[in-house]
Amino acid sequence: MRGGPSVLGIVLAGGEGKRLMPLTADRAKPAVTFGGTYRLVDFVLSNLVNADILRVCVLTQYKSHSLDRHVTTTWRMSSLLGNYVTPVPAQQRLGPHWYLGSADAILQSLNLVHDEQPDYIAVFGADHVYRMDPRQMLQQHIENGAGVTVAGIRVPRAEASSFGIITPASDGVQVDSFLEKPADPPGLPGDPGRVFASMGNYLFTTKVLVDALHRDAEDENSVHDMGGSILPMLTERGAAQVYDFTENHVPGETPAEHGYWRDVGTLDSYYDAHMDLISHQPAFNLDNRRWPIYTHSTQLPPARFVAGGIAGESIVSPGCVIRGQVTRSVLSPGVVVSEGAVVQGSVLHDNVRIGRGAVVRNAILDKNVDVPPGATIGVNPERDGALYTVSKNGIIALGKGQVVA
Repeated sequence: MRGGPSVLGIVLAGGEGKRLMPLTADRAKPAVTFGGTYRLVDFVLSNLVNADILRVCVLTQYKSHSLDRHVTTTWRMSSLLGNYVTPVPAQQRLGPHWYLGSADAILQSLNLVHDEQPDYIAVFGADHVYRMDPRQMLQQHIENGAGVTVAGIRVPRAEASSFGIITPASDGVQVDSFLEKPADPPGLPGDPGRVFASMGNYLFTTKVLVDALHRDAEDENSVHDMGGSILPMLTERGAAQVYDFTENHVPGETPAEHGYWRDVGTLDSYYDAHMDLISHQPAFNLDNRRWPIYTHSTQLPPARFVAGGIAGESIVSPGCVIRGQVTRSVLSPGVVVSEGAVVQGSVLHDNVRIGRGAVVRNAILDKNVDVPPGATIGVNPERDGALYTVSKNGIIALGKGQVVA
């Protein structure tokens, strides 16, 4: 921030995303398309850039080609001012091994920290859908003199095994304990059915993080993970504090979407987050021009509705041609829906083609899937289960270019 404290952004984008298969069969999880024209990584990068954190390193590893290309071609900052968003692939700087965990990823990339000499380091995850102003979190971190501040959000206790769980002290700020994905944590005082979950967003005082990473590297029993190793270590030292995400207010947000945050780590959560976009009063509104989500703009013509084609409660991206009926769906650029075809409650990625008279319901189709004329997806559950990936909640998912029977 110009005239303020120096902050380096580090985005952890090396996740494999196994639970999002088949969408991650050929790409890293942060590169998965979301909301028609975006990639998941665009949300964290937009939050950092909107907050004037303009020097950002994106640490990549797993099947990172499309992610590296997207970051390189989309996120071009002013070199005149020394600003940048740059992908940093795993480089085996400390020996012949890839990243052992998220903490090891930063340890192997400490040359980035030494080059910039920042006062603070924002370590954020790359695969969540939300808006957040990190400056407000940084202000609390500086005022309280914390070694690390972790962003927390209240979630149902039944979901605790999916998150790092924070137990705050009586002052509501100091962290008493940090448990990574516990099976049965205690509920919050006065709200026993809920727990404080880590959002995977951390603000560190630089020296505290560097010292913790070196200590962790010397521990042969460590899993070398930010949530599993570094946060518990700093909590024991009394250096960890929590930032309540509900205290964060983003310019232009509506009361309905305040505090919105979704971990889209499964097909069902990914699908549900898309449905949040298209309701009459969306739980997450992409059209906030005071805190925009940035992405690459494709050079395609506007969407066309011809031959009686209609769409309702849907997002339709540039280059789409709609001749059939589309409802409650999100269409990425270049999707074609032919005459007599019906698309309901579905997420269609780039260049999907729905043939004449075909029916697609409650499905996620990755790019370049061609649904033949008269074919059905989401109509016969038994047949779909034998041919395609089906989520716990019955969402059918087809991978990139997968053949439709």
